[in-house]
Amino acid sequence: MPTPPIKAGALRLILPEAAPEAALPPANAPVLRLSGTSMGTYWSVSLIAPQGPAPLALRRGIVAILDRVVAVMSHWDRTSDLCRYNHSPRGWVPVDPSLCAVVSAALRLSVDSGGAYDPAIGGLVDAWGFGPPGPVATPPTAGQVHALLSGPRWMEIQVEAERLWQPGGLRLDLSSIAKGYAVDCVSRYLETCGVVSHLVDIGGELRGWGIKQDATPWWVDLAPVKGRDGRSGGLPTRIALHGWAVATSGDCHRFMRGPDGRALSHSLDPRTGYPVTDDLAAVTVLHADCMMADALATALMVLGPERGPQWAAARGIMALFVCRPPMGIAEIMTPALAALAEEG
Repeated sequence: MPTPPIKAGALRLILPEAAPEAALPPANAPVLRLSGTSMGTYWSVSLIAPQGPAPLALRRGIVAILDRVVAVMSHWDRTSDLCRYNHSPRGWVPVDPSLCAVVSAALRLSVDSGGAYDPAIGGLVDAWGFGPPGPVATPPTAGQVHALLSGPRWMEIQVEAERLWQPGGLRLDLSSIAKGYAVDCVSRYLETCGVVSHLVDIGGELRGWGIKQDATPWWVDLAPVKGRDGRSGGLPTRIALHGWAVATSGDCHRFMRGPDGRALSHSLDPRTGYPVTDDLAAVTVLHADCMMADALATALMVLGPERGPQWAAARGIMALFVCRPPMGIAEIMTPALAALAEEG
């Protein structure tokens, strides 16, 4: 993808260390671009495959992978394994092993974050108008939120190799982790096909591998964030992706209006049942796996601008927090990310 020009002297570069060795593609190998729609958003792949399959075969393989993720993990497709689980009575529900793997990863993060991350908030997501039923005219009442929080929770889910325990009435929503998982699946598929260099983007969750013909990595620019005054702020940031993934969670694109006209974020705090405040505009996470970058960005949005950076720093997580003080924009980088940053 083309990189927009940034004024010299006003740019932060993130250069990950310990990147795997990359082969230099032949100078005459073209950069191919494939794209489409899936999982309610766009997907885009840029790749260099001097000895790999034909572009049409690669595209078919990518589409097949994305269709499979939708068939297993979509909470919009009522025939998916996830929806079948959500509508099953109490008991063990046979599901695809990939769903068990993703739910297991989600539950580990739920434990570690003290419930700030929760894959079992399908009911809350629908109540606030961000789920398959669509937007709601008014936010849920305190009584409705309390009733949802009083139902079965993530602690009651059990996972085995090819089945999940449904405690009865629990509804999974993996929208905060499934896209990242799909990015990883597509990236691994391209590697097995002999694609020496590629950048996978599904709805803004990205993973890059390899370098281009000029020996440069796949560069990704973070989207600017607006403060309370409507103006963009923060230092433009460009990340080199080779063997790394990046995901961002924020409130810029998905929100609803409350009775007072304020924007209510689609990021819900599963501990309270309410949207997170707009004090934190966005969190970007750099990680080896896009699935974890995706989920961690959501967890850190919920943990907020004070607890989030502390929690991430204690675990060596590479994260950038973009906060909204009364005026302008404030940024917080965890030590692990700051160690990779070069500003100039």
